[in-house]
Amino acid sequence: MKAEIINIGDEILIGQISNTNAVWIAEQFNLLGIPIARMTTVADKEQDILDAVEAAFEKHDLIIMTGGLGPTKDDITKKTLVDYFQTELIFNQEVYDRLNGWFTSRGRVFSEVNQTQCYVPANCKVLMNNWGTAPGMLFEKKGKFLASLPGVPYEMINLMSHHMIPFIKAHFNLPPLVHRSFNIEGIPESDLMKTIESWEDQLPPTVKLAYLPSAGIVKLRMSSLNEDGQAEKLILAEAEKLHTIIGDEIFGYEEETLESTIKELLVNRNLTLTAAESCTGGYLAHKLTSIPGISSVFPGSFVTYDYWVKTDILGVKKTTLEKYGAVSREVVIEMALAAKAKLKTDYAIALSGIAGPGGGTPEKPVGTVWIAWATPTEVLAKRFEFPADRAGNIHRSYQKSLSILRKLILGLPLKKELWEKDE
Repeated sequence: MKAEIINIGDEILIGQISNTNAVWIAEQFNLLGIPIARMTTVADKEQDILDAVEAAFEKHDLIIMTGGLGPTKDDITKKTLVDYFQTELIFNQEVYDRLNGWFTSRGRVFSEVNQTQCYVPANCKVLMNNWGTAPGMLFEKKGKFLASLPGVPYEMINLMSHHMIPFIKAHFNLPPLVHRSFNIEGIPESDLMKTIESWEDQLPPTVKLAYLPSAGIVKLRMSSLNEDGQAEKLILAEAEKLHTIIGDEIFGYEEETLESTIKELLVNRNLTLTAAESCTGGYLAHKLTSIPGISSVFPGSFVTYDYWVKTDILGVKKTTLEKYGAVSREVVIEMALAAKAKLKTDYAIALSGIAGPGGGTPEKPVGTVWIAWATPTEVLAKRFEFPADRAGNIHRSYQKSLSILRKLILGLPLKKELWEKDE
């Protein structure tokens, strides 16, 4: 069995939006053990769509198509599929009732334009969309299947999760795969590969290892076919070996994030955290507050971008700022201690740096960031130089601040020779 993903939209081809739909679908197919033979992105043009669909059906068993199902004139996917499958549009009462209720409940008029979405190809299975207005459509051709889904990621994800994935599991003989993923921060991909090279070389032939790097983080994923029922046991045994090599650097598993890991650590130990941010402008707080239940351990934080906010609101000494500058060990230590004292938390993080693109000097180039961690017993500070753009420097600052906080909470060893400790 092979699959293809077809994404429709001029906005993808001109770089106006990222093709997150393809990434998400590919991740789900990988977990199901379905190999993706090709990803195709085509313009909102009838012939381009027809050519892509024809080519996909020639070679592949399952096609997931997203985009072009809206009610406007540029959304031509439904009409094009009607032509391809040589059918006609028919009125669907169930879609009408749902959409009528959807618009009424929101105090909106169910316009004539929106009512066009109640017409669906006669030979498709309608996939009811409870998260938007455009229904999904499932077609069959000579034992092969094509699903046409909305391009809005939230709607596509829900239609895949509630309709297509259950359908795929029921209709295809999928290989029994077992996965285990390890999330690692602090080791570049090339260094990680060297560190675990001996372990990787002795992996059993049935266990496959994949490196999945992203900004500042590497996900290691082990996969194995469970044909003899021993795959899970085998992967667990290999995971134990991996832990003896890089256990301290593994911050989570599967879809866990740094912020979700920190939340669980704080909750389980009845600890609290605050932050004082300058160069990150609240990004650290934003990432933390994206985790449900974080309020029990994160009462609030401070965004102290300007000098006067650092002094008048947070309490950093003017003399410290004047002598050392905002991007300095001395200032972030005072920021961390002040934030911790004001909110009476167990831990505090402070960040101050030059995110860019301007503001750098030979002594403090763009990407220079000082981070301090105030714990119940000590304060540590470290200077970093991140070689990225503004968004990248902010992102890496948040990652590093939480990664090291995790080690401090767990009492894991730090490379002390790289640190300046406040006495």
